Amino acid sequence: MGILADISRPRHQIRRYHAHPAWRNILSNHGRSADIFPFNLLRQRKSVSPDGFGTFLQRQAVFVAQKTVIDYCRVKSGRQEKRLFDDADFQRALRHCRWQVYFAALADVFALAEAWLRPHAAGRADALSAAIIALHEAALAVETPPPEEAADAAQSLRAFPGQLAARQQAAPMPSNTVPLLAEAPLFATLPIHPDQRIGEAPSIRGALRFHIVSTEQEMERRFDAPALLANLVSSRATAAALP
Repeated sequence: MGILADISRPRHQIRRYHAHPAWRNILSNHGRSADIFPFNLLRQRKSVSPDGFGTFLQRQAVFVAQKTVIDYCRVKSGRQEKRLFDDADFQRALRHCRWQVYFAALADVFALAEAWLRPHAAGRADALSAAIIALHEAALAVETPPPEEAADAAQSLRAFPGQLAARQQAAPMPSNTVPLLAEAPLFATLPIHPDQRIGEAPSIRGALRFHIVSTEQEMERRFDAPALLANLVSSRATAAALP
């Protein structure tokens, strides 16, 4: 079972986010790397690996979806948290919300990555786009959606090249202002009735935005943009040349 599948378990079987090794903030996991731990994290070399970049972005999309949805539902349920999360109908609605937000968050973080790398891609914009689209496709295949979500997964795969092309019509926007694709499915599928979240839209949007901004900050901290771009373009050209 993948990371996303775990959240469909009954509430008392769900481990807290920061207690699950696969769900911890990627920063805490990365700090365990054998070549730097327990030495100063500032000595860490930034990554230039296209595969590592794709893995990072996929995990961040999981984090954005899970953290935004689950934290809100836990806070909203208060002392009734266990009762709510044990409810089968709530679990079905929660699973649907989580998948829908994940598909959109995946597009958001990969579009964010393209915008971050684009200033270094003079004369190589098309190659960068192709590489990001290929990484997005690979990331979408990491988690197998349940049958009822498979059609939306396929649609998100088909839609991403157009979504990315639309973003490229303008200069890259900062992560604190760029429109987020995940916002619409988040509000449409949150398993808390709209009548129970009147006046809370700004805080819900703020939580989503916070995790997107944090993703960009972590991306900047962990990856060497010019060298990563060169490797992305090179690996994409090699893949395209294969029979």
